[in-house]
Amino acid sequence: MTRSSLLEVLYKNYIRTARAKGLKERKVVLRYALKNAAPAILTAVGQSFGSLITGTIVTETLFNIPGLGMLTMGSINRRDVYVIQGVVLFVTLLYVLVNLVVDILYGFVDPRLQPGRNK
Repeated sequence: MTRSSLLEVLYKNYIRTARAKGLKERKVVLRYALKNAAPAILTAVGQSFGSLITGTIVTETLFNIPGLGMLTMGSINRRDVYVIQGVVLFVTLLYVLVNLVVDILYGFVDPRLQPGRNK
């Protein structure tokens, strides 16, 4: 994801202008290209977190590793509704928290996305 975002940004006019000014390639990539590719990278990381949580259930069940996935599967097999509700609530809160952190990081990465700056 990082590579494709950077390749898309590296062919923009402002990157060509920075190179024409004689800036070093490292500075062009780190300061201009990576800064403008960061929102797409943050989005991919935030959205892949849901797949990561789902993958833990499969991995822990498959390899018999004790954890949240095993707790979930054991509770489903025992029909323990309260533990299932607790796990679902915990995972949901974790997912919302990760998305909140990603949204807050957008403001640091791209100041144009900060609230109150659209005036």
